[in-house]
Amino acid sequence: MNIKNLFASSGAAMALFVLLWGSAAIFTRWGLDNTSVFILLIWRYAIALFALTLLAFKTKVWLPDLGTRKYVLCTGALLIGAYSICYFQAMRYGMTPGLLATLLGAQPILTLLLSERRYSPIRLIGLLLAFIGLTLIVSKGLSTDGLSTLGLWYAGGALLCITIGTLMQKRIKQAPQQILPLQYAITLIMCLAFLPTEEIRNTFNFGFWVPALWLGLVISVIAQLLLYKLIRTGNVVNITSLFYLVPVVTAILDYIILGNAMSTMAILGMFSIIAGIILVFRKS
Repeated sequence: MNIKNLFASSGAAMALFVLLWGSAAIFTRWGLDNTSVFILLIWRYAIALFALTLLAFKTKVWLPDLGTRKYVLCTGALLIGAYSICYFQAMRYGMTPGLLATLLGAQPILTLLLSERRYSPIRLIGLLLAFIGLTLIVSKGLSTDGLSTLGLWYAGGALLCITIGTLMQKRIKQAPQQILPLQYAITLIMCLAFLPTEEIRNTFNFGFWVPALWLGLVISVIAQLLLYKLIRTGNVVNITSLFYLVPVVTAILDYIILGNAMSTMAILGMFSIIAGIILVFRKS
């Protein structure tokens, strides 16, 4: 199956997206062992922007349609730029990855309540079941030690950015490769603006370039194109619920690549997430 056909199949696209997105945490952790947060983000989005610019030479489409550019720009600033900054700043100010993942796990539930006036109770139960499973997987990281008010505000900002940004993105009907370059350009500018706020450290070694290239090309180009296609063509609640599967993939990769065994709670959480996602899609 070629790439074009793979993108055309929604089931394959969902599976590939979850698999790729689940690897992002592994490569982000690897990259942050060798560089500062905003250095990694700047290189990530610069690489993605460069790759999408090269793609634009082939498609001859450089910008979103006239009359939509401001909306596309604001959507990208919220969904990608502000979300990325709030996410990492929340961890900088005391939010553990587990606690942050749990808070962001409310996104599909909020999306359901905001986007669908009528929904099946079973559908909501499925989301709650998946949320409980997520909590079980990240239970080891739910400590609030060192959590500051600023960290909590940034975490709340990340939740609002990704929820509202996703709903805004749903309204954009243009091809993902037509809008992403502009959105990454504004994201890059936002990250550069935050660069002076942190201590700069960087080692341009293998442990930096592999994560930067993976995050820039695989996550921010291939996975992001898949995500935008899924948002545009599918039910937005179903698509956001796929993020519950990301910790499952991350935990499996963490075991396969790094040898970190999964706890009984994590395994129970995986089954709970899978059961919840089945209910969400069955009652969509």
